[in-house]
Amino acid sequence: METDAWRVVFDTNVFISAALSKNLTSPTRELMDRWQSGEFLLLTCEALASELIGALRVRGIQAAEIAAIIAGLKHLAEWVEVPPEMVLPVLNDHDDDVVLACAVLGRAAYLVTYDPHFGMLGGTISESES
Repeated sequence: METDAWRVVFDTNVFISAALSKNLTSPTRELMDRWQSGEFLLLTCEALASELIGALRVRGIQAAEIAAIIAGLKHLAEWVEVPPEMVLPVLNDHDDDVVLACAVLGRAAYLVTYDPHFGMLGGTISESES
């Protein structure tokens, strides 16, 4: 992977959409393929991984598929340390604040989500704004 690759955070809903999609060429599956081929560096953190596991289980995703997703994260993603004191109440849905904290602390260029709560940010956020 190139050292100047884009730094990207996926909200858990992106992984869920890809896992549930029956369309092999869906936008979320394409994002997964591009990440796994090294087109960008995916950032994640322990809290997001834990949330992802729980959300996939609730939606009936098989344990083997969950394990494969987590293994991909362990091997291909950059893990960002997100101390609890850095998860600030910014969004209307405070469960999403850890996604934002991961993006800011990991210096992400992009945060990909289907969640409308992120719209209140107006498309940009920086560490000094958080």
